[in-house]
Amino acid sequence: QVALYESGGGLVQAGDSLTLSCAISGSSFLEYGMGWFRQAPGKEREFLAGLTWNGGSPTYAAGVGGRFTLSIDNAKNTVFLRMNSLKPGDTAVYYCARNRELRRRSVAREVGAYAYWGQGTQVTVSS
Repeated sequence: QVALYESGGGLVQAGDSLTLSCAISGSSFLEYGMGWFRQAPGKEREFLAGLTWNGGSPTYAAGVGGRFTLSIDNAKNTVFLRMNSLKPGDTAVYYCARNRELRRRSVAREVGAYAYWGQGTQVTVSS
């Protein structure tokens, strides 16, 4: 059974940094690829960053490039999202997800391309 577990969220001040972690069991990010998303109250879930299978170079959404960095620990089957210079507008529940398609060659930005999701971790940035 596939399961994803996010951790690392919390309450921070504007300008601070956080690193989110996402561990997967019962499957592999390297075989499928993955994505990070967030959802703020009253808004749709939005793509932030993702990896193709085999841990290729990350792809980022236009709004977070330069502040967010995605990395992977292959041995631990865990991915990380380092978030710098956080803003109140970054307040949301953050999710990681595994692709639906085995060995997908491109990073998917649409929610429907992902088959498994974590429970989410809350990030709150105060001004």
